[in-house]
Amino acid sequence: RSLCRERGECFSDDPIGIISFRYQVGIMKQKDYTISIYTENNVGLLNRISAIFLKRHINIRSVTSSESEIPNIYRFIIVVNVDGEQIIKLVKQIEKQIEVIAAFYHTDEETIYLETALYKVNSKSLFEERQIQNIIKESRANMVTVKPEYFVIEKTGWREETEDLYQKLKKYGLLQFVRSGRISVSKSSMEISKHLKNNENE
Repeated sequence: RSLCRERGECFSDDPIGIISFRYQVGIMKQKDYTISIYTENNVGLLNRISAIFLKRHINIRSVTSSESEIPNIYRFIIVVNVDGEQIIKLVKQIEKQIEVIAAFYHTDEETIYLETALYKVNSKSLFEERQIQNIIKESRANMVTVKPEYFVIEKTGWREETEDLYQKLKKYGLLQFVRSGRISVSKSSMEISKHLKNNENE
């Protein structure tokens, strides 16, 4: 018998089922997936998309939205931790929404992704603690503004990097902290233009 993956890869004869077993284990293993949703900018769409995750008791780890590379088309980036079977069902359900033009999913290995964080710190620490200047330099963070009462640092990188800087700055009087959701681009083409042409032809 043969076993075909969702993405079209097929295995030849597997008489003892070893490949089939490995495939099933891989599908059921949970990992981070980035879902990219191209859509019209309609009111209430985010609520309906969120309801899809809520119904399945899936926590959204990160969500961002912005204009896309196509005029008047917006893009949602949603990060979830699910298994292979769940992500396939999620994306299919999302694509059923009328305003959604297309939805794609990728693993971390298939995307280039970053997050941005802002740290507001007590200015007293900057002038009295030399170590904090070394921390900023070593983390390759950027100084956004310096005021008599506080200074603000910006750090763009992976979640682990922004989290590491957060942990290091906490003891120096961290006044505020905020981190964006993930922004990402896929390494391979998503061919969204082809989906738009298909929609126009229908």
